[in-house]
Amino acid sequence: MSDLNKKISVRKISNSPSIRTEDYVAIEEPLEIQICSPKKDLSAAKSLSITMRTPGNDHELAVGFLCSESIISSHKDIDSIASIGETQNKDGLQNIVRVTLNQSVDFDPSDLERHFYTTSSCGVCGKTSIEAIRAKGIKVNSSKFSIKKEKIIDLPKNLKKQQESFLKTGGLHAAGIFNSDGEILLAREDVGRHNAVDKVIGAMAINNDLPGKNRGLIVSGRTSFELMQKTIVAGIPIIVAISAPSSLAISLAEEYDITLIGFLRGENFNIYSGSQRVSC
Repeated sequence: MSDLNKKISVRKISNSPSIRTEDYVAIEEPLEIQICSPKKDLSAAKSLSITMRTPGNDHELAVGFLCSESIISSHKDIDSIASIGETQNKDGLQNIVRVTLNQSVDFDPSDLERHFYTTSSCGVCGKTSIEAIRAKGIKVNSSKFSIKKEKIIDLPKNLKKQQESFLKTGGLHAAGIFNSDGEILLAREDVGRHNAVDKVIGAMAINNDLPGKNRGLIVSGRTSFELMQKTIVAGIPIIVAISAPSSLAISLAEEYDITLIGFLRGENFNIYSGSQRVSC
């Protein structure tokens, strides 16, 4: 399914008499991510996550989610990935993705006892502690990535060029991967900002581009703890946001030497951590 939006009929109210017209809205559907493994205790597929997402690039979303949760470290940890389940409508939409892990992956099924439930607004519920990422043994980012101020200023404009559905609906978040020249190498849209990030990270994993030590991430909203976690796990040294970061996001950025930029609007932005990677 390629379309991220659908056309509906609305009554438009303004100072003039109301009119009946057509408009576009972003599509939101549940996606269940299942995992299984040739290992005996995971031979039957188990539900890992249910997320509210905009259909499209579902396999990337699943791979990105597994990478962000440190269940896998690369696409090579996956034997197969498939969309399954009953076809929901004329578009052929299926709302289950099943990932079969490679037998070499060391994953404890008891971790599944804490079921993930994610929404399009907040992502994985319950991840409120910095200790959750410290426990994974991830090292400080030592990337020498550098980008000029002028290239950062151009990022929102460059990202918007690839936000086709947002221009129609005004209802989708976007995430983009950029290089040191400020070029958007890949972009994804979704009703959930965390899903958009999982999709670009998943695409990088599938293309064997992780860790992303020579890449940056731009997001169209704010930077939460969860988005910072995903950035750190993916090995990306810089995250740029149009809006504000949270206090936990700043703490993590400082601890793992991530360049964190917020309030990028016009020619202005704030650097909260890692200013050495920005050339002014």
